[in-house]
Amino acid sequence: MQIRRRPPNPTFSISHLQYQVSVPGSEPQNILEEIVWHKDTEVQRQREKVSLSDLKRRIEIVAPAKDFLRALRQGKTQPAVIAEVKKASPSKGVIRENFDPVAIAQSYQQGGATCLSVLTDRQFFQGSFENLAKVRAAVDLPLLCKEFIIYPYQIYQARLHGADAVLLIAAILCDQDLKYFSKIIHVLGMTALIEVHSLDELDRVLALDSVNLIGINNRNLEDFTVDLKTTETLYHARRQPLQNRDILIVSESGIHSREDLQFVGSVGAQAVLIGESLVKQDDPEKAIADLLSHPHQLQ
Repeated sequence: MQIRRRPPNPTFSISHLQYQVSVPGSEPQNILEEIVWHKDTEVQRQREKVSLSDLKRRIEIVAPAKDFLRALRQGKTQPAVIAEVKKASPSKGVIRENFDPVAIAQSYQQGGATCLSVLTDRQFFQGSFENLAKVRAAVDLPLLCKEFIIYPYQIYQARLHGADAVLLIAAILCDQDLKYFSKIIHVLGMTALIEVHSLDELDRVLALDSVNLIGINNRNLEDFTVDLKTTETLYHARRQPLQNRDILIVSESGIHSREDLQFVGSVGAQAVLIGESLVKQDDPEKAIADLLSHPHQLQ
């Protein structure tokens, strides 16, 4: 899957006027591309309000990041659970109406999650960096910033608001960006979770140095179909290099039951990221505890 970073609409200038000309392919090919195009504009506007140099200065007084990877390796459960705090998604709309990110995060912690993930995208997931900061102040667990990172600026935003790890999506980043962004994350004391969905993306990531945490997304980001066997297929296709380099695998999306946990764990995942099936429950603490303790299908 190839995601274009910007729409191919050329801009022309005449005197003080600017205008765009529509060209073939000027509409996003899928929801992921639409998100990336919007994110490009969004980050540019944020830079006008707070500069990158300002972000770097503010980070100097932020407490050091927690060790997200070590927490997963020493997880409370096997596989370790990263429970996700999110209000909505492009495919499902609003998942939880009475959304209180702090209360949900605290419930996850009490229920037995090893780490937490917080959606920070506002336009498509109704999240925010403010939510990330609120959760950081309320829980002790390591936090993943779930954002569509296309600029270093967003990585510094994540650290400023309390993230201990940052998601990098191989489908929207070139090899050079993956390498550069991973270095920035490391310098800031955080962990990079690099997400793949295809064997081609996995091979690109394995070609990078110092990769120690890879997420296999069971959701096809073009059509949003989900297949847990994606974790099995990709892991077994590259089992040897993954094991030789001691890379921890996180299975993402489509986890609804204890049987799902056992399946992805049996095919190589040492951790799972679970969002929708937990956050929509009336009692997230009980839901995650039930999921971890006995076979239980979340509705």
